[in-house]
Amino acid sequence: MEVDYIIVGLGLAGLAFTEELIKNNKTFLVFEDSSQNSSSVASGTYNPVILKRFTAAWNGHEQLQLALPFYEKIFKKIDKNLDTKFTARKVFNSVGDENNWFTAIDKPTLSNYMQPKILKEKINGIIGEFGFGELKGIGRIDTKELIKRYRSYLSLDEKLKEEEFEYNEIDFLEDGVNYKGILARKIVFCEGYGLKQNPFFNELPLNGTKGETMTIHAPELKIDFLLKSSIFVIPIGNDTYKVGATFNRKDKTSKTTEEGRQELIEKLEKTITVPYTITEQNAGVRPTVKDRRPLVGVHAIHSQLNILNGLGTRGIMIAPTIALNLFNHLEKGEELDKEIDIKRFL
Repeated sequence: MEVDYIIVGLGLAGLAFTEELIKNNKTFLVFEDSSQNSSSVASGTYNPVILKRFTAAWNGHEQLQLALPFYEKIFKKIDKNLDTKFTARKVFNSVGDENNWFTAIDKPTLSNYMQPKILKEKINGIIGEFGFGELKGIGRIDTKELIKRYRSYLSLDEKLKEEEFEYNEIDFLEDGVNYKGILARKIVFCEGYGLKQNPFFNELPLNGTKGETMTIHAPELKIDFLLKSSIFVIPIGNDTYKVGATFNRKDKTSKTTEEGRQELIEKLEKTITVPYTITEQNAGVRPTVKDRRPLVGVHAIHSQLNILNGLGTRGIMIAPTIALNLFNHLEKGEELDKEIDIKRFL
């Protein structure tokens, strides 16, 4: 069997690069062993504003302009629209938050999303003594369902192998690799935190950050917007809400914990006052990098090997942009963005 590319990992990064290959009529085979689940556990929200500091996310506006049409095309392939658009309301904790909000609105890009008024009315079931700031132009993509359906889409075309990729089986050729009889020009590793087991790229500074979320049923809450306080509360339908997330830099497992559950409960009860029932708890390790930029590029010795990783907490927005940049670098000689090129660490 001969293909142009082997892709290892089918989270958001692998999905985005696969789409570039399909768009450009390249042949490929994807390996996915389900050992990593950060993309499936992710909230899936797209929001180019960092609400903790009222600043613009890195290239967020530009990434969003590419990402939304990108996912629309995928929804047509999988025959399901998984994008829910809504507004967000940031809970203010002081008068200072209100002042900082108006200061931020004057900055380029942020004015596209931040409403120039403060919402003062009380909202049933929500603690908000100092009011709320409102964002427009954001939403959520159901990443768990997206990845599930996309895997089925590839399986039907026999482009997906659900098995572990064995690094020691790579035989390097002059113009490609031979992996268990599969001849490929290049391999792209999109393994998330699984990168730590990859002998070719594991020296890169990927610092996994574990995140836990809960799903709650709260019939009296009745909100149709994303609520952001010390945690987020996102409506996902039928009086059900996704709540998160924790940030644990020590625990590198994907197992839910009582510690994470209690942290979420404590913060939730400082955010809402209505009764709720916890229906689900999830955990995953986000692939984060110390400088908060992705890891993209070509291996220093084996030019057949490439990496697309480190998407962090905004993977739904970042993935299409960096996948396009890597594809154009490999196929058209386009320069990689220096901010994401792994050469910055070599």
